[in-house]
Amino acid sequence: MEPAPCCSASYSYDDYKETADWLLARTNKQPKVAIICGSGLGSLADLLKDKVVFPYKDIPRFPTSTVVAGHAGRLVFGKLNGRECVCMQGRFHFYEGYSIQTVTYPVRVFSLLGVESLIVTNAAGGLNDSYNVGDIMVIKDHINLPGFCGQNPLVGHNDDSFGVRFPCMSDAYDRDLRALAFQTAQEQNCDSFLQEGVYCMVAGPSYETIAECNVLQTFGADAVGMSTVPEVVVARHCGLRVLGLSLITNKVVTDYDSDVKVNHEEVLATTEIRAQDLQRLVSHLVTKI
Repeated sequence: MEPAPCCSASYSYDDYKETADWLLARTNKQPKVAIICGSGLGSLADLLKDKVVFPYKDIPRFPTSTVVAGHAGRLVFGKLNGRECVCMQGRFHFYEGYSIQTVTYPVRVFSLLGVESLIVTNAAGGLNDSYNVGDIMVIKDHINLPGFCGQNPLVGHNDDSFGVRFPCMSDAYDRDLRALAFQTAQEQNCDSFLQEGVYCMVAGPSYETIAECNVLQTFGADAVGMSTVPEVVVARHCGLRVLGLSLITNKVVTDYDSDVKVNHEEVLATTEIRAQDLQRLVSHLVTKI
């Protein structure tokens, strides 16, 4: 039996550099774009050519995935439409018992690898009544509920080697990259199901109650999920540009008379249906970044 992930952790610059140096010594790839694949979206990494693959368990100091359906647990280097990228096939979640610092460990490694832009994808529940299952939401902003409760990956000693003590988050999601996503979607005939909105992170792993969904709608959230925000915070701290894409896999339940029950199998089924569209969008987008 594998040991449970550590619920608290702190890392030094040397830890991140050890991991980055180990990877650089084993591949001549020099990616400028990193992609974090959300639930059921790991097939994005399968599009890469000239792949070099590292299981998480083999990478020094890298977190080891627990078994979550839709997350393979591999770091994949390769070319996407001729552009060198690195993909995380499976991310780490706070609800798995990882510390928020462990969840975001790969992002600082990406920064030391020379990555300049981060694309984060996730599966999310639709809070906006105008959204349909299968829509792709370009994230324009986020609400960090765990951060409200002190679970921010930047809590603790600040390493000036990565960024400033108080990083700005009003520009967390790059305006130019968002515009590029809409332009690419139009070219690829994906714009009919593209939305733009606010993503709210909750800790999970339980799905939201009806009352909680109503509160999140009042907050101004358009979609809700259990990931993404910690990675974005650290990416911006490191100076990376960020594009976030949420695949709306289900509509949240806001009616007490409803018999609908959200489940992970439904989430994965929807990602399978829309995965090719998302792959097409991202693969053409990276060539323009």
